[in-house]
Amino acid sequence: MAKLKIGGIWAGVVEEVDLHAWTLATLRDHVAERSNSSSDSINLICAGRILRDDAVPPQTLSQLGVKNNSKILATRASTPQQDRSLLAEEERASRLARIRSAATAMAERHADGALPVENFNIEVEDQNGQKVRLGSETDQKAVMMGLMLHAKGKKLIKQENYKDALEVLSMGEESFSLCDSEVIELIDNVPILQIDMVWCYFMIRDIRWLADAGKRLEIARMGIERAHGKDSHRLRILQGGRYPELALHLRLELLEGVVAYHTGQIEKSRKALASAKTKFVQLQVSDEALSFVMSMGFGERDAKRALRMNNQDVGGAIDFLAEEKAKKLQMEEEDSQRRKEIKEQRRYGLTPLKKAVDLERLKELVSIGFEKELAAEALRKNENDTQKALDDLTNPETNSALQVTIDSRKRKRQIQARDSVVEKVVQMGFERERVVAAAVAGGSVEQVLQRLTAQPVAGPTSASINTNSTEAPHVGASSSSPLPNNVNCDDLNMMNEVEDSRTQRDVEMEDELSADIARTDAMADYDIEVNVEGEAISEYMALVESARSGRTIAPSQ
Repeated sequence: MAKLKIGGIWAGVVEEVDLHAWTLATLRDHVAERSNSSSDSINLICAGRILRDDAVPPQTLSQLGVKNNSKILATRASTPQQDRSLLAEEERASRLARIRSAATAMAERHADGALPVENFNIEVEDQNGQKVRLGSETDQKAVMMGLMLHAKGKKLIKQENYKDALEVLSMGEESFSLCDSEVIELIDNVPILQIDMVWCYFMIRDIRWLADAGKRLEIARMGIERAHGKDSHRLRILQGGRYPELALHLRLELLEGVVAYHTGQIEKSRKALASAKTKFVQLQVSDEALSFVMSMGFGERDAKRALRMNNQDVGGAIDFLAEEKAKKLQMEEEDSQRRKEIKEQRRYGLTPLKKAVDLERLKELVSIGFEKELAAEALRKNENDTQKALDDLTNPETNSALQVTIDSRKRKRQIQARDSVVEKVVQMGFERERVVAAAVAGGSVEQVLQRLTAQPVAGPTSASINTNSTEAPHVGASSSSPLPNNVNCDDLNMMNEVEDSRTQRDVEMEDELSADIARTDAMADYDIEVNVEGEAISEYMALVESARSGRTIAPSQ
């Protein structure tokens, strides 16, 4: 008979073990009985390996290598449900890491003046839609990243995914903290983010966050007063007498009342909740007002939002909606113009420090008589330094060198365009030599195909597909050779100056973040449906009244 020393979920010694008769199942049953576990939930590990017995008939412990006085570790085996939970948590962690990485990459590309690899540019705007630059390049990047993560956090809140929203909002808070404090004090995004984080605490209903919630709400109230002015006086002037912040203040006061109640400050809680209830009543939209605004051709959601932000004034709501529509059209025009500018900037290439050519400075040089492409090359070469560009343009020797560079780039683009056409036609099954010959005169894929089909075919009548060669030989071209009209510079990757590392990006997540930004507007932070808040106000006011009268009611779960 042998003794086995067991550790792990049960610690002890199993005596009188017949190693030549006991199977693994016998030992597992003994450990399960002593640890109040089921046999199938236990793993037994000996000498660094999990003991398994899949043989038929079952092997004995001796055959499995277990000896007298062997030390065996007993652990709980993970269930399929636990495995799924672990996998889901790993996927969640990976997705959150992707969100952070994508926001960081986009902020770096769009804050430093470099040419974006997308066909859009992210810019910081104020509530009137005017583009603003806040502080240094580092500050601008921190603000951009914070705003992107805040927008993603708000999207997750709308999806009722409060746990992930908290993680993303925490990333946003960290990003804002990298910005100069004097810059942060100018905007209300940070205090609003604090309120959003506490709202997640409240919706998760975890009392452990109570102390942290109180601190965040204090920061939020001070930050909003600093940005909006005492009693929102500054905001009222900026918004032409409107009340866009009412729903935000309602949520803030509700949360202050909840925290005060749970910390035993019953009177403070009552006052905060009473003020929140007053605002809740103010925000209720009457059917008559809603019907009238909708009769002017506006949707229900937009009409409700306009009435809430204009203190139920129908005329003000209609004016607000008209202004918003005009702003949207203007922004669409500006966005279209910016996409055209980005396309133009790509044509000029990047500066030695990988920045785009400054189009405003280019306009200045063109306005005094310099040829546009030549002026762009001078700015590109001199890191957008106007004076140095002027020196090169007015010096015959450097001016000639600039022209040589431009001609070289044109030839390079023409060769790349032609190579791209060759590859596309070869992939259709035509012999490479014939395609190269047909492409010498330039033209689009369709034009090359027309030449090929018009040529007599020597040898076999069926075309063979060349799957071995992956590189097309460069065909000679002069600067006067025509560039196909339908060739897109982006598709042909003509911006070879852009580093490969900048194109190695998480396109899917970046598209998701940019879509979240595109769906927001200047009033998005104030656009809060207050139905849940109204229910919470009633619930906690009942709790406060019961506490004042000495009765006890448990908060809803």
